Amino acid sequence: MASDEVRAPAADRIRVVGAWAGALEVDLGGWTVPMLRAEVARRAGGVEPDRVGLIFGGRVLKDDPPASLQQAGLKGNAKVLSTLTSPDRGKEIAAAAAAAKAEEEHSAKLVRLWDAAKALSQRHTDGSYPEEDFNLDLEDQSGQKVMFGSVDDMKALKMALMLHQKGKTLMKKDKHKEALDVLIMAEEAFSLCDQKLIERVDNVPMLQLDIVWCYFMLRDVSRLEVAGSRLEKARLGLERSHGKDSTRFRTLQAGRQADLAIYVRLELLEGVVAYHIGHTDKARGSLTSAQAKYLQLQVPDEAISMLMDMGYEARAAKRALKMTGYDIQSSVDLLCEEREKKTRRIEEDRKAQREILEQMRYGKTPLNKAVDMRKLEGLTAIGFEKYLAAEALRINENDADKALDLLTDPEQNCILQSKIQARRSGPSRGLRAGSSSRAAAAMTASSAINNSQASVDAPPHAVDGNAPEHPADGNIPEGNDVQFANNEDGNTPEGNDAQIVNNEEDVNNEETVNQDEVMSDEAAVSDEEANHQPDPTRDVAMEHELANQLTGDVLDDYDIDVSNEGQAIAEYLSLLESAARS
Repeated sequence: MASDEVRAPAADRIRVVGAWAGALEVDLGGWTVPMLRAEVARRAGGVEPDRVGLIFGGRVLKDDPPASLQQAGLKGNAKVLSTLTSPDRGKEIAAAAAAAKAEEEHSAKLVRLWDAAKALSQRHTDGSYPEEDFNLDLEDQSGQKVMFGSVDDMKALKMALMLHQKGKTLMKKDKHKEALDVLIMAEEAFSLCDQKLIERVDNVPMLQLDIVWCYFMLRDVSRLEVAGSRLEKARLGLERSHGKDSTRFRTLQAGRQADLAIYVRLELLEGVVAYHIGHTDKARGSLTSAQAKYLQLQVPDEAISMLMDMGYEARAAKRALKMTGYDIQSSVDLLCEEREKKTRRIEEDRKAQREILEQMRYGKTPLNKAVDMRKLEGLTAIGFEKYLAAEALRINENDADKALDLLTDPEQNCILQSKIQARRSGPSRGLRAGSSSRAAAAMTASSAINNSQASVDAPPHAVDGNAPEHPADGNIPEGNDVQFANNEDGNTPEGNDAQIVNNEEDVNNEETVNQDEVMSDEAAVSDEEANHQPDPTRDVAMEHELANQLTGDVLDDYDIDVSNEGQAIAEYLSLLESAARS
């Protein structure tokens, strides 16, 4: 008689030998390696599954990635060897496996970081069509955009700065081992820049100092020799960019001592290296000098309270006092100056927001570039309608001469207008992939270069022929440090020199655009759109992680909490005194 019952799948038999021996009936297609391991562990006396090893066909069966026994190569009557480790050995193996997995994940993340930084720097330097609603620009301390050497130098510099900032973020989280790996990658990116250019700013010596600080926090005495070499490079680099005894830096900072904490860390590390190689006199001199500077950074609570009573935040007040030697009036002047910069930055960022959104409406060139807004301004200045000039630039790959030829040719101009009008009259297809909604808040990531008076040998280069914004003389002054900004809520702590504004309401309120001025997204589509190169695969999550960690605070690198340095100075001075008494 036929049965309506669903029969269970036929079981396969395998033989297990070794630590536990016997036959098991399993479903080769349904059982996984962890299930087999758990069953052998149960039959071996209820031991922990992690202690059970399984070997088949001369190879160890692993739990990861999960696979059925059939996928692992087992068949009916297969013979599996089981092993059993001691409890301690099992834990050691498990710990080693976990460590290996963590190291593998860390290595994979380093690759993602490098690729994401490279992709971001590429897009934000070569004029590519915006894939996100923010810009990464370099600016001097006054807020003027500058070009830093060639286009390749700009790409490498932006990449190095993003990686350096990522490393500093990890340092603040006390993840010094992970930070060290990222800082080494930043060093590699800096090596891609023209060395004559980057020696004029202090980013590289600051990076050397950060790397040695990671050595110290990891208590890695084995790297003493390389640490000493890095510290020599840091001191020479700081002296070259800041001037002898920081005279150039102090002049730029109106006599302020913003770099004092940097020299506390530098002299501490120099003293530590000298101590461990037996140069006690040099160690004592460096540590004593570091201690004196450390004491100068201990801000009286009364002074902080006075500034807070004036309406300033505690962190901003403390920083201003440290950088002005506790002078109340100078601190107020610094805070007012930073507040003015913040206001100016907000206005500039709003303008940049509108420009980015406008660029997105014009669409991509055949080579996936954005319409060059400077060239567009040039064409509209001589009387051409903006939407028409933008389309002429777009289809001619931002070649201003070809666009002008098209616009001044009556027949070609008429054909172009007819095509645009025909697309406007057609059904709306909405925004294309890669464009942004009108409500999306655009952001500007800026960097500040605090430099001095010397000019660069080579003049600034334009990106893809664009005329960049830069100081009138085209020179990059020497000095301090390059930074990016990213502040999603639009609020920057007191004293910030640059920040990102994310203000949807302002964007929406100011975004009313005349149809004759700004071409719609549909009008940006041409017959050549099919020839557009597809966007490369992006690691959006990692790119956002990098961008969101950019502070843009020009003084942030100098505003170091030196609590750990103070403890280390006291510790090593005590060691020196103990050695002297013995």
